[in-house]
Amino acid sequence: MAISPLETIYETLLAVPGMHDTVKIDLKIPRRTVLLLTEVITRGMEQKSESGKNPIHISKESEEELNTIISDSLEKAGLTTLNSKLKALTNQG
Repeated sequence: MAISPLETIYETLLAVPGMHDTVKIDLKIPRRTVLLLTEVITRGMEQKSESGKNPIHISKESEEELNTIISDSLEKAGLTTLNSKLKALTNQG
C-alpha cells in the first residue's frame, strides 16, 4: 500500500514533540457557525478519495477526539437536538 506525500507530511507533523499537548481554545462564535463547523468536521472525516480511502489517515484516537469536540460544541451551543433532527431529515432524503 503506497502512502501519498500528503499523508507522509501529516504523519510527520502529528509526530512532532508537543503535538499531544493540550491547548485551550476559547471561541465565541454564533450558533450557526457551530452548526456549520461541526458539519464540516463530520463530512471531512467521512470524505473518501477516489481510491476509496481517506485522503488523510485519521487515527482512531483522533477520530474519537474530533467526535468529542463535535458533541461538546453542539451541547454548549444548545444545538444537540436540532442537529439530530437535521441528520434525521438528511437521512430521509
